[in-house]
Parts: sequence; C-alpha cells; structure tokens
Amino acid sequence: MSRLGRRKPDALRKVTVTRKAMPYAEGSCLIEVGTTRVLCAASVEEKVPPFLRDKGSGWVTAEYGMLPRSCQTRTARESTVGKVSGRTQEIQRLIGRCLRTVVDLPALGERTVWLDCDVLQADGGTRTASITGGFIALAEALQSLCDAGKIAALPLRHCVAAISVGIIDGGPMLDLCYEEDSRAEVDMNIVMTSAGEFIEIQGTSERTPFSERQLSQLLRLARSGIGQLIEVQRRALKDIRLPR
Repeated sequence: MSRLGRRKPDALRKVTVTRKAMPYAEGSCLIEVGTTRVLCAASVEEKVPPFLRDKGSGWVTAEYGMLPRSCQTRTARESTVGKVSGRTQEIQRLIGRCLRTVVDLPALGERTVWLDCDVLQADGGTRTASITGGFIALAEALQSLCDAGKIAALPLRHCVAAISVGIIDGGPMLDLCYEEDSRAEVDMNIVMTSAGEFIEIQGTSERTPFSERQLSQLLRLARSGIGQLIEVQRRALKDIRLPR
C-alpha cells in the first residue's frame, strides 16, 4: 500500500505545535498536522451557563469554524449564511464533550472555559486536530488560573487526544489526509485519554461492511497514534505538570 508522502500505514503526519499563538487568550496554540492547520484558543469567563448557576461546577465548551479559503474552493462564512451547519454543530459539540470529560468541573469552580478552534487550512482531520490542540490550549488556560491563585490545583484528570484511522485498498491506515479520507472504505475518528480509555469512537463504512477483526486493527492503530500525540502534548506543555 502506497500513500502520499511515502508514509507507512502506521505513521502519523508531521505534527507541529506553537504555543501562545494568540497572546490575549488565557491559553492558545497553533497545531499543524501535515498541511492541516488549526488555531486553538482558550478563554476563561467568570460565569457559567444558567443551568449550572449556583451548582458549584464549572463548564468547558467549544466553537469550531473553517475559514472561507481553508479548503480548495471558497466556503461562505456561516455568519453570512445566517445559520450554523449541522456539521459545525456536531464537531463543536464533539470537541466540548471530549475536553469536558477530562476536567474536574467542580474543582474548576463556577467559571467557563471556551475553546475556539478555527481551521486555517484543511487537509483531513480538522476535528481530531482541534481536540488535540484544544487540550493544549485548555491546559495552558487552567494553569493560568492556578498561577493567579483562583484554583488550588490543575483540574485535569487525564490528557486527551484524537486521531483518524481508516481502511484504504483493504488495509488499515493511520491519520488520513483529505485525499485518503475521500476514498476510504472505512473511516473512523477516535478519541482517547492518556489512561488508555476511549471517550468517543465515530466510525462508518463507506462501501462494504467491515469485520470485527478489522475494527480491532483500527483501534490498535488509533491507540498507537494517540499515544504519540499525547507525547507531543507533553513536550509542548513541559512547563505544566500534567496528569499521567
């Protein structure tokens, strides 16, 4: 099986993280996975949604968007169209849900952390890059609360990262770019914690059903890739004491 860039089937694309990409945000990074580039910013608000008011718990949520020329053809801004697409809603709920899972919300206190994930360039895996980069921005923002004395300790239970896997030409592959994703027989997005537990598994067959053996292959491949991404996160956040 040959693939773009002569990558092996179990190889990640090159991953680069630039922290503090947005100096006004409490936490931020630019994450580049191959030619996919996502700007992630974490903002802290000293309030929670109405359904959490006076409950003694914080909240983590996300917004996601693609710039008009992040793709090969221009896509109108959703603010211009006047509504958020179903795809955008699904992805931003996924990001918020996955990041919320690893945060001790009562320890955060009655405040909200907003994760804004903006796709500058899309070449497959924008949602998985948003989760992986979003965690870096989130950890940085939470550390800023610790440094300011607003919370006693970093309210993170685990690290979290995400990756895509798929079956192409009958074989399992890790970290699909757009060209690979568009012709995959099976396409999956998998989110896991640093403890090796699953948060989300999104998978579908595009042509023919896949077997339990193939599913097991994809899960093992994803586990390996996510382990590598969590090490990237740890290196990027080496000044922050992250949970194991």
